[in-house]
Amino acid sequence: MNKTPSKYMNKKDPRGSGLGPVAQKILLLLFGGLALGLSRNPRNYFKIMGAIAADWKEIDRENLRRTINRLYESKLIKTARNKDGTFTLTLSREGKEKALTYKAQSIKILPMKKWDRKWRIVLFDIPEKSRIVRDALRRALVRAGFFEYQKSVFVHPFECQNEIDFIIEFFQARSYTRFVIADSLDNEFHLKKHFELE
Repeated sequence: MNKTPSKYMNKKDPRGSGLGPVAQKILLLLFGGLALGLSRNPRNYFKIMGAIAADWKEIDRENLRRTINRLYESKLIKTARNKDGTFTLTLSREGKEKALTYKAQSIKILPMKKWDRKWRIVLFDIPEKSRIVRDALRRALVRAGFFEYQKSVFVHPFECQNEIDFIIEFFQARSYTRFVIADSLDNEFHLKKHFELE
């Protein structure tokens, strides 16, 4: 790993287990291909930042500095020295895995401009030996906005094939999971009320 000068990355906070929302956002931005450049001069520490993306500007600079220190000491990010003396942050392998986890956990299904009156149903039957995967998949679906129709049966009214594919592949649950599109369900009134469709 290329090391950045110690004056930028102190070693006072080697923690890295529970990451807060700022750390999660930094990992996701880096995972999405948005680079962050660091200047050798502390006064211009984020001078490249303004030319990259508004997302970085939403993070308080001092908070960003502290969080980068934590991520670096946790070995979730690494730095690459540029020819002009600046550094570019990139994700380590562990950082990419962590970012994927946060992405799977933060997926939200966006509403359609006009509902096509179809129901998207995710069904899974994951064995007890993989209970951790089963529980994690259930939590990811609930966070994505799915309604638990029955045990291990989740329903959503809006298009979500790509999101579900990502979640299923991430949890390696393809062989245990089915995705169904239905024209009607026998208790639609309750579901429409839940999703505020009528």
